[in-house]
Amino acid sequence: MDLETSRERSGGEGCLVVALRMPVRIVVLVLVVPVRMVWDALVVAGRFLGDTVLRPMGRALAWVGRAVFVWPFVALWRWVLVPLGTALRWLGAVLVVVPAGALYRWVLTPLGHAAVWMYARVLTPLGHGLLVVPSVWLYRWVLTPVGHALAWCGRGLVAVGALLVAGIGAALYWTVRVLVVWPAYAVWRWVLAPVGRVLGVVAREAGAALGHAWRVAGYVSLAVGRALAALFRWTVVEPARWLYRTVLTPVGHAVRDAVLRPVAEAARAAGRVARETLRLVAATARQARRDVRRALLGDPGTAGEQGDREVKGAKAAPGAYAPADAPAGPCGNGMSGASWGNRAGTCAQGERPAGR
Repeated sequence: MDLETSRERSGGEGCLVVALRMPVRIVVLVLVVPVRMVWDALVVAGRFLGDTVLRPMGRALAWVGRAVFVWPFVALWRWVLVPLGTALRWLGAVLVVVPAGALYRWVLTPLGHAAVWMYARVLTPLGHGLLVVPSVWLYRWVLTPVGHALAWCGRGLVAVGALLVAGIGAALYWTVRVLVVWPAYAVWRWVLAPVGRVLGVVAREAGAALGHAWRVAGYVSLAVGRALAALFRWTVVEPARWLYRTVLTPVGHAVRDAVLRPVAEAARAAGRVARETLRLVAATARQARRDVRRALLGDPGTAGEQGDREVKGAKAAPGAYAPADAPAGPCGNGMSGASWGNRAGTCAQGERPAGR
C-alpha cells in the first residue's frame, strides 16, 4: 500500500524531486540519528534531575524566599505600616481636613460668592460695553470681507498647484514604471520565480526528509534505550534479585531464627525479671516505710496519732507538758513514744525512763 502511494506521488512529481529525495533522506538520517539519541538522553537526564534535585531545591528556595522576603514584609505591613498609616490618617484628619473645611466654609465660600457677584454685576456689563460691541462690529465689517478675499485667492492658488502636481506625478509615474517596475517584473517572472520554485522543492524535500529522519531516529533511540534497559536488567537487576532471593533471604531467616529470636526472647525475659524485681523492691520499701511509721507513730486513729499531735504541740511550745490523762511515756511524764524520741535529750539530762 505504501509502495503504491509512493508511486502515485512520484508519478505527479518531476524527475528532480525523485532524484533528490533518497540521497537527501539518507544524509539527513545519518546526521539526525546521533542528535536524536543525544536529545533523548538529555530529556531523560533532565527529568531525573528535575524530579530528584531541581524540584526539591525549588521548593526549598521557595520556602526560603517566603521566609526571607514575604513574611518580614507581611509583618512590617501588619505591625508597622498599618498602625502608622492609621495614626497619620488621624493626624491628617485633625491637622488638615478639619482646618481646610473650616477655611472653605468660612473664608473661601464668602470670597467666591463675592467674586461671582462682582463678575455678574460689574465685570459683565463693563465687558459688554467696552469689548463685545466693538469686536462684533470689527468682525462683521472688516474681518469677514478680508477673509472672503483671501479664501478666493487661496482657492485659485490651490487649483494651479494641483495642476502642477498632477503633471509632475504623471511624469514620475511613467518614468518609474518604465525604468523600475517593468524590469523588476521581468526579473521576478523569468529569474526569481523559477529559482524560487527549485529552492521551494529542495526546502520541502529537506523538511520532509528531516521529519522522516527525526521519526526514524526516535524509533532507533527507543530501540537502543530498550536494549540498554534489558542489558542492565539481565546483568545487574536479575542477578541482584536472584542473590537476594536465593542467598540473602535464607541466610537472614536462619540468622533470625538462630540468633535474633533467642536474643530477643532472652532480653524480654530479662526485662520481665527486672520489672518484677523492681516491683518487689518497691513493695518491700513501702512495707518497711509503713512498719517504721507504725513503730514510731502507732496505728492511724489510735494513741500514735494522738502522740503525733502532742509532738507537733511540743514542737510549737517546748515548755508545755502533756495532760494528766495522757498515757505515760518512756520517761514517765505522760509523753508518747514519738515525743519521747524527740525529748531523748531531756531524759538523758535528768529524767530516768520509766521501766528502765
